[in-house]
Amino acid sequence: MGSKEVGRRDFLKYGISLVGTGVLGSQLVYPLDPVYAQTEKKGKIKDPIRIGAQATLSGPFGGYGQFMKMGAQLAVDEINSSGGILGSKVEIEFRDEELKPDVAAKNARYFVDDWGADFLTGLDASSSALGVGAIMGELDRVLIVTHGATEKLTENLVYKQGIKQIFRISVPVYQDGIAAAIVAKDFPAKRWVTIGADYEYGHTAWNFFKATLKKLRPDVEFVEEAWAKFLTSDFGAHITKVMAANPDGIYSTQWAGEAVTLIKQAKLFGVFDKIQTWMTPMGAAMDVLEGLGKEYPEKAWVTCRYWFQYPDTPENKAFVDRFYKRWNKYPHYVSETTYSAIYAIKAAVEKAGTVSTPEIIKALEGMTLMTPAGKRYIRPEDHQAVYQVPWGRITHNPEYPFPTLTDLKVIPAEEYFRKPPFVEA
Repeated sequence: MGSKEVGRRDFLKYGISLVGTGVLGSQLVYPLDPVYAQTEKKGKIKDPIRIGAQATLSGPFGGYGQFMKMGAQLAVDEINSSGGILGSKVEIEFRDEELKPDVAAKNARYFVDDWGADFLTGLDASSSALGVGAIMGELDRVLIVTHGATEKLTENLVYKQGIKQIFRISVPVYQDGIAAAIVAKDFPAKRWVTIGADYEYGHTAWNFFKATLKKLRPDVEFVEEAWAKFLTSDFGAHITKVMAANPDGIYSTQWAGEAVTLIKQAKLFGVFDKIQTWMTPMGAAMDVLEGLGKEYPEKAWVTCRYWFQYPDTPENKAFVDRFYKRWNKYPHYVSETTYSAIYAIKAAVEKAGTVSTPEIIKALEGMTLMTPAGKRYIRPEDHQAVYQVPWGRITHNPEYPFPTLTDLKVIPAEEYFRKPPFVEA
């Protein structure tokens, strides 16, 4: 699609046409592996197949959880209405992880030990993903993470420690730090600062950004850092600190309601009149777009983990159309990643013919799936799904009730996904 904008009417019209004429089947996520069709069912499948899901369902980040539930429920309803998975219905239950690793681990134990979950999915915070990931060998269920982005989940827990039960279907922090730097190298900005999220995700993303950009642009400088704890509501001191360094560019890792608050306060401080570039990796999340609306400066460059206007494929258009018809909203990136995770479970069970964890691990390793976000390849070494998501500049499009992206920059995944054995970007 490149930088070409696709309007709301185009999506609805195209989606209705595709679904209505039956060009696509009912399934928008399906494996592309040629051996898939040769696999035979090995035995009776447990009924129902239960999926325990976790998301942030409360507080200023709670919008993420609601969008995640929408994507998951859409997938479950589609699968069940089409006969389930090898004849078994799918049940899903959500719990609030509260952005706390101990709560997330407690929820995971409840799902497996008390509720009888066959699979686990979701998780917003990187710290929660690491907390649950650390006990997956003990729980012995396959976990598919759909948001938590730390590279340590797949690089350390899976690849180095060998906890094979962990998979991640969403792009990791490579998108936030390494791809951001590849985009930023073409900007004139030389003096960079950060207003960062003071926890795992924020520090890792900034470190990737600095290391990559310095290699690509030796003339850049990183002249100030201001770190904000979870649930910060007043960014005045942080803004004042970084602006005193006279930056050309600001890199910010706040997300959800905190990103909305920070950008609104930065506008009050006149920041966007004084800098050349603002980059926020999670700035294309639907809750941020809706939260800022017309106040979102067009100087901002943003991305996320799935952008609903990319790629330009029948599967994506049909997914956006179905989601909009069901929820009267456009899909957040966690809606798509969780939707695709549910279908990845379906594909793995159908390939393995069982819900047995060792067999499901074998089925997922190396699988290539067609999804709304495009082709996803699940690397066997670290269980990270590889696909690409564009960066873009905020623009105000009258066809939508929120800002959209223009000037899309799509970087091939092989250029910014670290590879096992992991080396510096």
